[in-house]
Amino acid sequence: MWENDINIREVREIRTRTTVYFGCGAINKINDIAHDFKTKGLDKVIVMSGRNAYKATGAWDVVEKALKAHGIEYVNYDGVTPNPTTIAVNEAAKIAKDFGAKAVIAIGGGSPTDAGKSVAILLKYPDKTANDIYEFTFTPSEAAPIVAINLTHGTGTETNRFAVVTIPEKEYKPAIAYDCIYPMYAIDDPELMVKLSPKQTRFVSIDAVNHVVEASTSTVASPYAVTLAREVVTLVAKYLPKALENAEDLEARYFLAYAAMLGGVCFDNGLLHYTHALEHPLSAVKPELSHGLGLAMLLPSVVKNIYAAKSETLKYILEPIAGAIASADEASDKVYAWLKSVGVPSKLKDEGFTEADIPNLVNLAFTTPSLDGLLAIAPTKATKDSVEEIYRNSL
Repeated sequence: MWENDINIREVREIRTRTTVYFGCGAINKINDIAHDFKTKGLDKVIVMSGRNAYKATGAWDVVEKALKAHGIEYVNYDGVTPNPTTIAVNEAAKIAKDFGAKAVIAIGGGSPTDAGKSVAILLKYPDKTANDIYEFTFTPSEAAPIVAINLTHGTGTETNRFAVVTIPEKEYKPAIAYDCIYPMYAIDDPELMVKLSPKQTRFVSIDAVNHVVEASTSTVASPYAVTLAREVVTLVAKYLPKALENAEDLEARYFLAYAAMLGGVCFDNGLLHYTHALEHPLSAVKPELSHGLGLAMLLPSVVKNIYAAKSETLKYILEPIAGAIASADEASDKVYAWLKSVGVPSKLKDEGFTEADIPNLVNLAFTTPSLDGLLAIAPTKATKDSVEEIYRNSL
């Protein structure tokens, strides 16, 4: 039983903090949020988004109407890309400061929300830059209020204290985790997610699965993280095929969004280790690489590495996608078989990585700010040799 992997004499924090409006039609709760902002004097906001999705989904029509109705001025920064960069965050922060923004509304997937969290910090620390945040030259204790309107079912960033931004000139993709960047409000509306392509649908859902595999097997995992992990994997196993079959299946989108939200809470409590620590160098080197795809390519090898240390937990949480498993090789093989079954058979070589890339990737895993912290809580000792083996087995 997975309970055997829990040390009852180790005290764990259990975290849930953001107010989440969840369900079909939840976008309309932006009216209540706008009213609350106005009463708090938050009458100027910066809206963080990508170029298209915030409008194509219909979210912006509702948000703009609510802001205008409540007399809240806004400026929109729509330059956020997948794997957002410090360059974009610094640009947006300057716009926000010049405008006098007092809060941040992020509309999109994890990238606009993570960039928005970063801008929220810089609004409170106008003498700092995104590089200061992600090279850890200071520790922020406050940020402007954040609203995360989520358009994907994967990252979970709308419910937790994490953000990830790339420093492109150094090929660093660090992660931060501060209490001050919990969103005040989040909106998860499945009706805004039906336009996700099959590829995006796969990758974001695999992201959620990776979150919980890591969070439930880290050295700081709580029983709450394990409980959430099993439910997340169960929901993704059931509803991802349905969403791939019919993109407009609102029930499938609802429960995938719920799984992703739970995943965000899960890794807020159990944190992350190998898969994310090793994926960040992949998408830092190749910014066009989808984060979820990078995770998918690494997951079978990571499961193989950690199986002996966390076998009972892995048997429990992976059963919905892998069935009964009795060995590290079987666990790895069955996870890969599931990934193939949902249309993600890729290996690193399929995305252009070769043996020659491995030394740099290993180096980045150990030198990128914050990633050493993730590796330190892996359930097996993370050495350069073990990390190299995971990369090599993922080729």
